[in-house]
Amino acid sequence: MAFLIHLIPLFLPRDVPAQNLAIARAIPDSAQRAKTLKPLKTNEKATGAELREAAELLREGAPLDAYELAREAERREPGAVETQLLLVKLCHEQRMKRCEEEAFTKAEKLAPGDARAELLRADIQERQGDVRGALESVKKAYEKEPELAGVGVRYGRLLSSVGRGDEAVEVLRGLEGKLGRGRILVEEGLVRVAQGRMEEAKELFGRAVEADPRLVMGHYHLGMTAFRVGDVRGAEEALREADRLDMSDMRSLSALCEVQRQSGQKDAMLATRMDLERRFPERMDAVRTACRAE
Repeated sequence: MAFLIHLIPLFLPRDVPAQNLAIARAIPDSAQRAKTLKPLKTNEKATGAELREAAELLREGAPLDAYELAREAERREPGAVETQLLLVKLCHEQRMKRCEEEAFTKAEKLAPGDARAELLRADIQERQGDVRGALESVKKAYEKEPELAGVGVRYGRLLSSVGRGDEAVEVLRGLEGKLGRGRILVEEGLVRVAQGRMEEAKELFGRAVEADPRLVMGHYHLGMTAFRVGDVRGAEEALREADRLDMSDMRSLSALCEVQRQSGQKDAMLATRMDLERRFPERMDAVRTACRAE
């Protein structure tokens, strides 16, 4: 690897930021990566975007150097909201609260109709356990850019998480034109699960897979909910279908194993575990945790 890293400059123009960035991407050691990228701060050819990429590459191993590069990006491109969003992350990670709030304020002033600052604030609030604060931030993001389906789904889910299920359903139903009927029925079903209305949720998941038979999440949640209402056979059928539709994800088969374990189907459970071990040999610890024999 070290030999290849030394060869990279031979194939790149000299004294251009792309050279430093290409080398840095190939360097695993954070100190060496910082040594390669720090000169970009004084390289007048470096654009704001290149300085931001350099700062991102240094976020984990050299956060103070990352901060300096982000500040230089701000100096060169003072109107870039992306730089302020990066500064929010860097300042938050270093517990520089005042700096974090200043960057948020600048981002919102630079792009008052851009939802990204509010979504980033919501990310931070959720990690801190402030679900209601995150809800308010996502609400503002949704009001700014209601056409973004992902924002609407997040808003609906947060409404559900604080017990405002009917409001959540209203928001989610408004996204049907963007996400399709099957996906919205799944989201509505999840709201009913959160409310403890399992029979209603099962019906909604069933309607979702009728609307879109290839909707993996529909079959998966149908299986999980069917089991919770005592329909073991229905649960097994739905989980097997979810697994058939996406054999790269072990969750459906893992859930099937747990259904079989809890319903006392020892032989079937062992067969499912063997299938998991055969298909996911690189994830044996996860398989043993998900499909444990008693």
